[in-house]
Amino acid sequence: MSTTQSERLRGLLEPLVSAKDLDLEEIEVSRAGRRRMLRIVVDSDEGVELDTCAELSRAVSDALDESDVMGDEEYVLEVTSPGAERPLSELRHYVRATGRLARFTLAEGGELVARILGADEDGLDLEVPGVKGRKATARRIAYADIAKARVEIEFNRKDKKEEEA
Repeated sequence: MSTTQSERLRGLLEPLVSAKDLDLEEIEVSRAGRRRMLRIVVDSDEGVELDTCAELSRAVSDALDESDVMGDEEYVLEVTSPGAERPLSELRHYVRATGRLARFTLAEGGELVARILGADEDGLDLEVPGVKGRKATARRIAYADIAKARVEIEFNRKDKKEEEA
């Protein structure tokens, strides 16, 4: 049975990522000129600190040097977090985005911008902002009704600590 490079990379990297209490979100191998780029995206419920990315990068680099999974060609290694406008595709992503504003592209067509109030196995509880002075409305949406979803950046969003004070 033959395994792909992606499967071999995942098998090598998942234990290293899990050891740092992180989730392995994405592995991407692409061309960057003459070299290849290996981009590893990790996340956790608490987010990812720069020092943790650096520690993981060193561990991954050592493991890759000891294996032949990347072959003989040169490559650049990048360990990163998903970023501010991260796409949402799994339950854990929606749970982490609870309280955040998100833009949904609906499977039936159209878009919806709403705040995620809660997420469970079946779908999301949302708060759709009111328009022109109207009150916000609650809405339930099933995952099957979502084609794409992405967290929206809010520059005037109150921090949870500010709200508790």
